[in-house]
Amino acid sequence: MGSEAAPHQLRMFFFPYMAAGHLIPMLDMAKLFACRGVASTIITTPSNTALVTSAIQRANSNSISLLCLPLPPPADTGLPDGWDASASIGRLDFQSVHHAIALLRGPLHHLLAGHQPDCLISDMFLPWTADIAHELGIPRLIFHGMGFFSLCVLHLLERYRPQDNVSSNDEPFIVPDLPHPIEMTRSQLPTPLKTNTDFNRLLERMHEAEAQSYGVVVNSCYEMELHYAEHYTKIIGKKAWCVGPVSLCNGSTTYDKVERASADHHGGCLAWLDSKKPGSVLYVCFGSLTQFTTSQLREIARGLEASGRAFIWVVRADGAEGVEWLSEEFEERSEGRGMIIRGWAPQILILNHEAVGGFLTHCGWNSVLEGVSAGVPMVTWPIFADQSFNEKLVVDVLEIGVRVGARIAGEGEEVVVKSEKIERAVDWVMGSGEEADRRRTRARSLGEVARRAVEDEGSSFKDMSRLIEELMLAPKRVRE
Repeated sequence: MGSEAAPHQLRMFFFPYMAAGHLIPMLDMAKLFACRGVASTIITTPSNTALVTSAIQRANSNSISLLCLPLPPPADTGLPDGWDASASIGRLDFQSVHHAIALLRGPLHHLLAGHQPDCLISDMFLPWTADIAHELGIPRLIFHGMGFFSLCVLHLLERYRPQDNVSSNDEPFIVPDLPHPIEMTRSQLPTPLKTNTDFNRLLERMHEAEAQSYGVVVNSCYEMELHYAEHYTKIIGKKAWCVGPVSLCNGSTTYDKVERASADHHGGCLAWLDSKKPGSVLYVCFGSLTQFTTSQLREIARGLEASGRAFIWVVRADGAEGVEWLSEEFEERSEGRGMIIRGWAPQILILNHEAVGGFLTHCGWNSVLEGVSAGVPMVTWPIFADQSFNEKLVVDVLEIGVRVGARIAGEGEEVVVKSEKIERAVDWVMGSGEEADRRRTRARSLGEVARRAVEDEGSSFKDMSRLIEELMLAPKRVRE
């Protein structure tokens, strides 16, 4: 009797943009696909191999592997050694970085031609990968690093440009053709939506690549953005799959133990939280790229002190935040009530600690998802990019946040949020009252459904199943 052929194992390649906010969620996505039996390969560059290798080891899966692309010579890029490192790439000149990354086109073509994967998932900032995938007959999926709501707002502002029809930066307008009436001002928009920049040309190329691609995978869940998931597929005319929140792939096993050990090494913040009452601590973090002036940092310090709330505040270990800008008196008065962490912090573990009752955030999409998954209400303070869109989702659609009242600074402009605004927003989120209680209840409920989404038979679990089944049947090539 002849033996039956072994079933084909789907092989997916993941090529993330190198910045941490793009790289880490794609690593988590690769873990989720590997857990479903997909052979997942992460493509990266030399400065990020240690980070990716560590993530693979923690996943403890034989279905995840790594391939490294060689970097072009420094003379061809004009960038310093190690420019591709996830921790620093966001601080370099954007156009220079994208010129350097585009030089990886030849090595990537050679790699994909040799391995012939069943699918390529690549970041939105790598639109030229769509050309390579098309040439090789490989379905390419886009990973945006944004949610459906922000993707809809971005597309509609580019299409209809209502921001061009107002007389000032602070005059409100309605974003057209959305499921909810969303009001914005020009001062809340990222620069490319207000003035023509080099980034606008990249946006055009991204849209062209989107039309050329097989579809979109989004780090979100339908319970958070159902109306906008449906609306987005209508806007772009492409399929889209929800696979998130992907950070939940880490669960509370090996990852939890590693992060707890790191947290203990970095100041014992979890032990400190253990000493606090449930829901009494505000977690404050503005991401790895935000650079505040000394004057703004002092306003934040005053606002936190005036709030009377216990807090953990994560500040950067370099730049203005790395010097001794805090007064000794502030640190003395905050001793026991506040903890300042310079550099890395175990954000997911902190947010999921029962002592944490609020999250003051820059509204980066990964941070929003981590806050939502933890069931924590937010104080929103967008700084740049899509963060003001995410604020609208959190405050106006999901109704689990309060805005601090910041606006995105223009080129060369300094915007300082005063301590009184910070104190007031913190009190609205952390204080008592019917509205604060309803906000906390909504946040907890949304956290529960977000966590269920990635569990067996959850909405994102099912969407990933449908994507895997479709890719198995995709007419890419004759499988041997």
